[in-house]
Amino acid sequence: MIKRHIYAIICLFFISQSFAQPIQELSSGGKISLRGLSVVNDKVVWVSGSKGTVGKSIDGGKTWKWIKVKGYKKCDFRDIEAFDENTAIIMAVASPAYILKTTDGGKKWKKVYENKTKGMFLDAMDFSDEKNGYVIGDPIKGVFYIAKTTNGGDSWIETYSGGGPADSSEACFASSGTNIRMLNDRFVYVSGGNSSNFFFNRKGNDIFLDLFGNTQSLLDKYKLPIIQGTSSTGANSIAIKDSLTYIVVGGDFTNDSATPNCAITTDGGKTWTLPTTPPTGYKSCVEYLYGNIWVCCGLTGIDVSNDNGMTWKNISKESYHTCRRAKKSNAVYFSGNGSRIGCFATRSR
Repeated sequence: MIKRHIYAIICLFFISQSFAQPIQELSSGGKISLRGLSVVNDKVVWVSGSKGTVGKSIDGGKTWKWIKVKGYKKCDFRDIEAFDENTAIIMAVASPAYILKTTDGGKKWKKVYENKTKGMFLDAMDFSDEKNGYVIGDPIKGVFYIAKTTNGGDSWIETYSGGGPADSSEACFASSGTNIRMLNDRFVYVSGGNSSNFFFNRKGNDIFLDLFGNTQSLLDKYKLPIIQGTSSTGANSIAIKDSLTYIVVGGDFTNDSATPNCAITTDGGKTWTLPTTPPTGYKSCVEYLYGNIWVCCGLTGIDVSNDNGMTWKNISKESYHTCRRAKKSNAVYFSGNGSRIGCFATRSR
């Protein structure tokens, strides 16, 4: 227990120091939009994006291997989940929607899911461990699309009624792969558009049958206090500190100054408060780091908070779509347009 506390203090020190330093750019200058990002540890980082592109580094971002997935070069891989340097899962949003998996470092990819349903558009996926995960898509016939896996993405089970009913012109944003998050065996997600809401699979099941044999969603649904009302507004991302504390970011991607663009809950989503000093402009991704420290990013740069989201400070004007903390270390990476990848200098390189 003592060692764990010492490690946490060391991590907090390095992260707080990194906020005073510029973001270290690791890749840029290409023509790929990188919205998928998964960081395994200090060394292993995967990204995914437009034009069927996947990137991988096994040396902490010093060098990158770029892959054009054979047969899927026109796909936009908006999210990726990696487990080690050999195993990763990528999600193509639409026309049709695909999920592919590699177990040999990206040399070969197996199609583990395909959906040609009219209107199908996948937005994000998340895993609680190497076996269990969910993917969320825009509403089909008025209900958010949900599919789950219990075998590491080798197969997916569609649970159309598990995603909760959508309001008129409500959908999700495939902006950073983080509008759905796993909380042990449960999931939470956020929506945007004409209506912006928070959904919580609080009971840990997908659907149930009512007395008349109709499927009903088990999700709790709460209105978010952030800007909404048009197709470009609403929540884009949610991050989780513990079972009660979450932060949501978003805004209006056509109007950088539109607010409110951030909301905080400390009671599991039942009530939400606004920051006293919000992040600067539209944000597409938020990530919890350690202690009371959070980071978010978007078209207007990178912001950090040292007080659980109540006040935010802009530390970089560089545009990034996604920010992710490593699963097995304290590394923090960013990805965005122009094949841009960056990181905090939170460990020796």
